[in-house]
Amino acid sequence: MQLKRLIFTVIVLVLVFELDAQKTSFSYLDVYDLEYVSDPQISPDGNWVVYRRMGFDIMEDKAKGNLWIMKTDGSIHQKLTSREVNESSPRWSPNGDRLSFVSATDEGSELYIYWINSGKFARISQLPFGPGALSWSPNGEQLAFVMNVKKKPPVLARMPEKPKGAKWAEPARITDRLYHEADGRGYISPGFDHIFLIAAQGGYARQITSGDFHHRGPLTWSRDGEKIYFSANRAEDWEYDFRNSEIYSVGVYDGKIEVLTTRSGPDSNPAVSPNGKYIAYTGYEDKVQTYQLRKLHLMDIDGNNKKVLSNALDRSISNIKWDTRSAGLYFTYDDKGNTKIGYITLGGAVKKMADDLGGTSIGRPYAGGSYSVSRNGTLAYTHGRPEYPAELALLAPAAKKVTLATHLNASLLQHRKLGKVEEIWYKSSYDQRDLQAWVVYPPDYDDSKSYPFLVENHGGPISNYGDRFSAEIQLYAAAGYIVYYPNPRGSTSYGEEFGNLLYNNYPGEDYIDVMDGVDFCISKGIAKEDQLYVTGGSAGGIMSAWMIGKNNRFEAAVVAKPVMNWISKTLVADNYFGYANSRYPGQPWENFEGYWKFSPLSLVGNIETPTMVMVGMDDLRTPPSEAKQLYHALKLRKIETVLVEIPGASHGIANRPSNLITKVVHTVAWLNKYSKRE
Repeated sequence: MQLKRLIFTVIVLVLVFELDAQKTSFSYLDVYDLEYVSDPQISPDGNWVVYRRMGFDIMEDKAKGNLWIMKTDGSIHQKLTSREVNESSPRWSPNGDRLSFVSATDEGSELYIYWINSGKFARISQLPFGPGALSWSPNGEQLAFVMNVKKKPPVLARMPEKPKGAKWAEPARITDRLYHEADGRGYISPGFDHIFLIAAQGGYARQITSGDFHHRGPLTWSRDGEKIYFSANRAEDWEYDFRNSEIYSVGVYDGKIEVLTTRSGPDSNPAVSPNGKYIAYTGYEDKVQTYQLRKLHLMDIDGNNKKVLSNALDRSISNIKWDTRSAGLYFTYDDKGNTKIGYITLGGAVKKMADDLGGTSIGRPYAGGSYSVSRNGTLAYTHGRPEYPAELALLAPAAKKVTLATHLNASLLQHRKLGKVEEIWYKSSYDQRDLQAWVVYPPDYDDSKSYPFLVENHGGPISNYGDRFSAEIQLYAAAGYIVYYPNPRGSTSYGEEFGNLLYNNYPGEDYIDVMDGVDFCISKGIAKEDQLYVTGGSAGGIMSAWMIGKNNRFEAAVVAKPVMNWISKTLVADNYFGYANSRYPGQPWENFEGYWKFSPLSLVGNIETPTMVMVGMDDLRTPPSEAKQLYHALKLRKIETVLVEIPGASHGIANRPSNLITKVVHTVAWLNKYSKRE
């Protein structure tokens, strides 16, 4: 008997070894085969869940998403409709007999209804622009949604009439708005977002808000179906008071608008309790700082008796949803690089419900993800780990273990060797704070060998990396690099004080935090002093440029989409109006020395590191002129450098899979030129 067991064990080990030997490293084209779950919506009775199944079209070079539906017991799993177009925003009717969703058509995005019993679906709208923020009325007879209403642009002068058949240039584009362009979107056509109603059986879409103001979702109904609550800024000076928003109600039948909050700061995401007594919402009193916690608030349905529920939790609150008893709310929050689902009672007691929400940021390991909850408290959410992007997870109230209901990437990732992700903690040499980072090793890592060590700085800087899947970092690991990605001070998920340490101090001691992590890895034998490399994009590009301006320890650098000059960037970027005072005191012309002090261009005379500069040619957030300032300065100083401009790419270079690959393949090629390998 023991001999049989021994033989069986040997056979199993041989098979495992052979299967592992057949695995290959994650490669560039594998990006197109990745899939992930987005926006899971569980039915009110908890029996069904519908989600958006995301993937990438290698021929069209873009993301695509269809809706899929499955029984929560796993017995049925199928595509919702027969349409091979983009579908999104599934929302269950109050009694769970129907689904509303948005689907692409030849004329644009439209509203559809799917009937659960029959499996049939139909288009119910004919809209001039795409709808968003779908919300069912309590009786299931109407849908509310938000849609843009176009306005005519200003006219300053009239051109003379051109001769018949003449081919003149396009007419001038006249802009008189504070916010008139957005990265990834380009020029914003004049217009305002308004709330509309449409019968669930289809028909005329009726606008119920008015005025030259933006009315935002999510939308939530009063229990009697006579009011809809939303967030907006309807103040006279709303354009310049851009951080502020309030909670409003609008009458469904008379269009009467009432304001329920009045403080300075963003109040948004209203949610009416099932018993109709309360409105929960998120926001904060604006102290004009770099980072402020978004707290959970509660008020009576008429706006009275306001109070904060989440004071005991030093984390920002998002995605609030009531339980069916109106006794508390579910919400999400980031904690030490991991996104959680929590629950809070009306008395303020907080309980963690689930870990590892996320997996929807495919390029780099940022936070993300979404969830929904049934009437009995079953959670459906996107579950992501460093080993895989978001899968559908289900967690019943009494369950002790999460159930992964999908395995969309199993057929690919079971045959790939991924780099091992290891969490590390170390002390800041500046003030002895505990700092968190992650190290990713090459798939066939051998600790007896030395490897090039790549620092990958995150963007934001008010954001966080974490223990999440990252195609870019896995590709760097597959290329033979040990990748180190830290959360220095200023990163979110460590509390308000930690995040706000960058106020009028960026870059500052966050640079010391990153370098302390490098030295920690050297002390542990993970990194070698003569094999250090650095890269990062956006705020990570700022940090990378700052690092090579502060020291010459790195063999090579790739600085992607950086800010090099805060004075020029601040008044050119799409969000040019949002920097003064919250980042640095005053406007650039009022605080020239302060803005210049924190500009990496001020250090460019120190740089000796061979540096690739990379930027998307359509980037409106950190415009190409910023990257060119670094490239031109290095060329004039005869430092080894090259400029990589990616056509058609906005600030989110990795939004198209081919651009993600372009970014990584050029980064690896540049670093390899200066790599010292055994």
